[in-house]
Amino acid sequence: MSDNLKRTPLYQSHVDTEGKIVEFGGWEMPVQYSGVIAEHQAVRNQAGIFDVSHMVEIRVSGEDALKFLQKLLVNDLSEIEDNQVQYTMMCYPDGGVVDDLLVYRYNEDDYLLVVNASNTDKDYKWIKDKEEQGVRVVNQSDEIAEVALQGPLAEEVLQELTDFDLSTIKYFWFEDSVEIAGVEAIVSRTGYTGEDGFEIYTANEGIEKIWNAILDAGQDKGVVPVGLGARDTLRFEANLPLYGHEIGKEKNPLEAGLRYFVALDKEEEFIGQDALKEIEANGYQRKLVGLEMIDRGIPRDGYDLLKDDEKIGVVTTGSYAPTLDKNVGLGYVKTEYAEEGTEIEVQIRRRKCKAKVVALPFYRREK
Repeated sequence: MSDNLKRTPLYQSHVDTEGKIVEFGGWEMPVQYSGVIAEHQAVRNQAGIFDVSHMVEIRVSGEDALKFLQKLLVNDLSEIEDNQVQYTMMCYPDGGVVDDLLVYRYNEDDYLLVVNASNTDKDYKWIKDKEEQGVRVVNQSDEIAEVALQGPLAEEVLQELTDFDLSTIKYFWFEDSVEIAGVEAIVSRTGYTGEDGFEIYTANEGIEKIWNAILDAGQDKGVVPVGLGARDTLRFEANLPLYGHEIGKEKNPLEAGLRYFVALDKEEEFIGQDALKEIEANGYQRKLVGLEMIDRGIPRDGYDLLKDDEKIGVVTTGSYAPTLDKNVGLGYVKTEYAEEGTEIEVQIRRRKCKAKVVALPFYRREK
């Protein structure tokens, strides 16, 4: 591997637990430990812990912070309260996606943005270039580490390590200054797996203590460390978008099925708003759909989608889905072929394999 790759504070822990290390977005990260399917099933049935310290934390503060972010982000930040989290995106003027992110609101003048590791420099530059008087933008990523504990037993396991009543943290809310295993942390009820769970942020020097304490507390309950491989299959089953696949510079939030998160009518005009209004007014040219294979084969990213030998779209993500025991995919198709039940074909190497359009998400947990 390249000498200039970054390592998270938990790198040695991954090596010690025989994690298979790969290059990912400029980082050396574990892709798996015991195996992707075993780790996937552990998160669906018990709980798993992920090192997500490669994610990027950008603090935006100042008396004009809310006004600034309203112009930058597509969702309406005025709709959330202190200690609430919001999913949103930044768009280019033409409506394409710069990145998707979470915003943590401390108060009207203070926010934490969590963006994708693979887009660190691009995202920070995009935000920093638009910094204005009354706003301060600071990249805090070098100081902050993060783990995610996800799965139906997540609360039960984490509760053993804190006096704070975790049941009081609602979905997409957070608490600051919670002690986990004696380490002060931000705890939010968020995740990227389709399961209940928490994302835990703390200073670099405290993260290993939290990681080890969670694995110790969960040892008898089947809690395991989970790598990037299962992180992808879990998010994919739950239809959570991945930058560069379902969303990106050439892929807007509307055609990606993320209209719910785009406040086209909010008072503050945001970057890309006019273009997105036009796309909505003119009708979508294509839509992101779920695909289930009828023939054998896996619809991989980049494979062509066909109808009567005409190319009608392309696969964005595809995999064997362990929870469903089926081969499924996400892909863009021309709008006229997006109806559920439509049979199409996937070009898998030299074979044309039958598939059908199905409802999304592929997996939704029971509340």
